[in-house]
Amino acid sequence: MEKTLSRPMTGKTVLITGASGGIGKATALGLAGLGADLAITGRDRSRSEKAAAEVRSAGGGRVDVFVADLSCQVDVRHLADQVLQTLPRVDVLVNNVGGFWNTRHVTVDGLEYTFAVNHLAPFLLTNLLLHRLSASARARVVTVSSNAHALGRIDFDDLHGERGYSGARAYNQSKLANVLFSCELARRLAAAPEASGVTANALHPGVVDTAFGAEDPASIQRVLIPLLRRWMKTPAQGAATSIWAASAPELQQVTGRYFANRKPKRLSKNSHDEAAAARLWQVSAHLVGLTSAITEPTTVRGFSTLGRTPPRPHQSDGSATRRRRRSQETS
Repeated sequence: MEKTLSRPMTGKTVLITGASGGIGKATALGLAGLGADLAITGRDRSRSEKAAAEVRSAGGGRVDVFVADLSCQVDVRHLADQVLQTLPRVDVLVNNVGGFWNTRHVTVDGLEYTFAVNHLAPFLLTNLLLHRLSASARARVVTVSSNAHALGRIDFDDLHGERGYSGARAYNQSKLANVLFSCELARRLAAAPEASGVTANALHPGVVDTAFGAEDPASIQRVLIPLLRRWMKTPAQGAATSIWAASAPELQQVTGRYFANRKPKRLSKNSHDEAAAARLWQVSAHLVGLTSAITEPTTVRGFSTLGRTPPRPHQSDGSATRRRRRSQETS
């Protein structure tokens, strides 16, 4: 009994994206300490294996490593296939991966990088794993967003920043997209009897001292980060809300909420726009090739959103270089 109380996640399997460092790795370490089996994703094999070794030392349980570049939809689909082949259950999916890029980049799929990594990757991966999640009793989908979502708006006429790009604007939009996705997912799951036990929530980790945005920082970041570092959270502190949202017994039936500092927080006005959330779901489904979701924007009906069709890449204007970059999510 004592072991069960001190390690409440024993027997649970948690998949965390972007967990080779920063908040993601800290989340894995914390959940391992609670007894969970972990599966982590990272872009670099060596770095991911090193993180996995640390997690094993912290919890002593099973830790699987999956290598994928989540800016690429082929990699996201391959990751989902590997997860389904390797993990008999997924009790918690933590959509942690994300980042900030000051200048505009385009993915191999022809999509703006920030929107693709921060929003489309978790949207696609979650949909591809819904069957496995629903088969695990009381499963949870936890999406790491940011309070920056309150500054964002979804520009449906220029989602990919072709008419004018701002790193901050793209980031804020992607974080609002995270919240809208999480709330819409909660509504859809509640409407599907076969998935009624799956919850979906989003959260703000705080301002955390990691390598967030380091590959392509804004000028103000270069100036302010060194000055503010002493007041920033550590990765472990930043991971606290993710760990709580993934494991707290009192959240077992809580869905469609937004958390910060391990407490519910009021969503911004734009986050309550159900029409925008449904439209974003449709557009996202189209961009990642889940076309059946377009005809059923407010119902799940047997997880028809899982139908796999080839992605339909956005046609860029060619003004941006095609580079793949990744930084650890700190929001």
